[in-house]
Amino acid sequence: MTAPAPSRPRPAHPFFDHPAPLAFAHRGGAAAGLENTRAAFARAVELGYRYIETDVHATADGHLVAFHDATLDRVTDGSGPIAALPWAEVRRVRVGGTEPVPLFAELLRAFPGVRWNVDVKSDAALVPLLEAVDTAGAWDRVCVGAFGESRVARARALAGARLATSLGTRGVLGLRLRSWRLPGPAVRGALCAQVPVRHGGIRVVDRAFVRHAHARGLQVHVWTVNDAERMRALLDLGVDGIMTDHIETLRTVLAERGAWA
Repeated sequence: MTAPAPSRPRPAHPFFDHPAPLAFAHRGGAAAGLENTRAAFARAVELGYRYIETDVHATADGHLVAFHDATLDRVTDGSGPIAALPWAEVRRVRVGGTEPVPLFAELLRAFPGVRWNVDVKSDAALVPLLEAVDTAGAWDRVCVGAFGESRVARARALAGARLATSLGTRGVLGLRLRSWRLPGPAVRGALCAQVPVRHGGIRVVDRAFVRHAHARGLQVHVWTVNDAERMRALLDLGVDGIMTDHIETLRTVLAERGAWA
């Protein structure tokens, strides 16, 4: 029997104005290949996804691209660090030999119904990201995260309350420790905690963690979950969102629970 739907926080930002649990297509659904490409994002949207996770880097001349790695080598037919290459070179490479690397500003225009969860991979990418969001008037459909607490704090300082952000690593540590009733770093400013199930040998997401986050008004989004049974277990704990490479699997799990929105 499916567990009853728990009471969930609804942060006061339009990014979260959608029935939970939220389904995030991680890199557009990386399991199908062609991650972080317009083709991958279009496929996720066709399947019904309205939340997409992506990553951004800045080229040497300041163009903001949706791309996970610092270098082109792993997934494209090109090579070299993105930060050292001009856009004129990056635009010529192909992911999987077929798909161009997209500009994030173009994605905002191409998919106006999509909300973007953006992992800012470098300090140089932060200001171009905020400029792209501002130009598109897309503050209501972007949430920014980064592993570095200082990068997330700078995003909040530059954009203010119009930008939704997730906790950085230090904030997540504070949330985990305080859920155990131990002293820890301050937990402030963000609207959600985006976390793995485990980090090293430490369990991050359990019932105590979810309850403590909810008591603070924070949603809990878990990455990157590709197994159906683990998805079900996390949903039973009351998590507010799941990020997955296997977008058909997550859609099936949510649909069988009457939670595919």
